[in-house]
Amino acid sequence: MADRFANRRRITSLDPERDHAEIMRISSGYEFPWDYVRSLEFALFRTYCVPSISALLAKTGEFERRPQQRYDDTALLMAELVEHGYDSPRGREALRVVNRLHGRYDISNDDMRYVLSTFIFDPIEWITRFGWRPLTDHERLGAFHFYRAVGHRMGIKDLPPDYSSYAAFKREYEAEHFTYSDTNRAIGQYTLDLFCSWYPAPRALTSRAVLAMLDEPMLTAFGFPAQPAWLTKAARTALRARATTVRLLPPRTTPRLTNDPKNRSYPGYPAGYRPTDLGAP
Repeated sequence: MADRFANRRRITSLDPERDHAEIMRISSGYEFPWDYVRSLEFALFRTYCVPSISALLAKTGEFERRPQQRYDDTALLMAELVEHGYDSPRGREALRVVNRLHGRYDISNDDMRYVLSTFIFDPIEWITRFGWRPLTDHERLGAFHFYRAVGHRMGIKDLPPDYSSYAAFKREYEAEHFTYSDTNRAIGQYTLDLFCSWYPAPRALTSRAVLAMLDEPMLTAFGFPAQPAWLTKAARTALRARATTVRLLPPRTTPRLTNDPKNRSYPGYPAGYRPTDLGAP
């Protein structure tokens, strides 16, 4: 059997500040591709608990008209940065698209800092709980340095200078800004409906399973009902059982970032597409 922990040894041989792009590429593309996708789905969901963010999304109408495409645009643009590097030709092209899309709207710097923080810390929290192996410190710090570099290229100001201070900023921002609003509920419902559309199970069952994964501050900010404790326990147990199975599998030999065959808005991506095609109406 191939060496299951060769990638981890490669990661720990690298410098998390200097080599953060390579660490992110290996960790998210080879070691935890499924976990990164799932955790970032919930990370984006989490940002809609901030009324200023949900109000802007509600104003654009994009989540009402094209929720799947808007989700795929975000996921693929971020994947471009990880797979190709933010300073590669494709990475710079993806960043131009991101900055162009954000430039259409009046988004506060603090909201931008907060959204970026979820890309760092939500996957770390998810993989710590449900990953097939523990993350290394190199992977945690690599994620911080990677997205901090991305944030600088997006023009986000006053990014916290180290891992612990950025984590503290995220906690404090959520404590201060997570509060119920009608736009939270509307965007949250569109997102919940989108998640449910991905699975063949009855919508009522899928909806409850998704809600069972949300913590109390998110449920309160969305106005969603809390689910029974047994359902939350069952969902988390299923994820841990999956991790046990994945641990026994051979290591992945091809990355799963932009080349996801299940992409719904851009089938066959990236063949025939460029990052500039993303985000179009």
